[in-house]
Amino acid sequence: MIIIDKVFEVYPDNVSSELIAHTRHVTSVSPEGLAKAAMLDVDPDFHNKLENGKIMVAGNNFGCNSSREWAASALLHSGVKLLIAQSFARIFFRNATNIGLLIFECPNITKMAHPGDELIVDLSTGIITNKSTGKTIQGTVMPQFLLNIMTSGGLLETLKNS
Repeated sequence: MIIIDKVFEVYPDNVSSELIAHTRHVTSVSPEGLAKAAMLDVDPDFHNKLENGKIMVAGNNFGCNSSREWAASALLHSGVKLLIAQSFARIFFRNATNIGLLIFECPNITKMAHPGDELIVDLSTGIITNKSTGKTIQGTVMPQFLLNIMTSGGLLETLKNS
């Protein structure tokens, strides 16, 4: 599977799940309610930036601190097409996979991708090409069964269709 889109923002290390979708901003657990709450404590301009691209880039340990599934759901329902981080907190990784949020680990991605850059991401090979600069980088190759879960809409959808 190949994703081609622009990076709308690069976020720092250790963005916690509480900051991704803090309870004080969640007025409803509907997809729309979670989407409205996304990233307000980290980046109040998050939703406007999504108009410039659908790839979100982050540093290390993205989604740390709690097991709240809201964080991954908020990003998914906001319209993030692909989230690339240098590393993910394990529980965030699991939650994102289970709900069908397309995520990808790539060491040093924050040094290679910048807002406005157009990326070509081959999830099968793990190769990311920055179309804007011509540089390439190798990310972690995702096992096919995890890619299947994420691209089919999550774990429940995968089980329904099998």
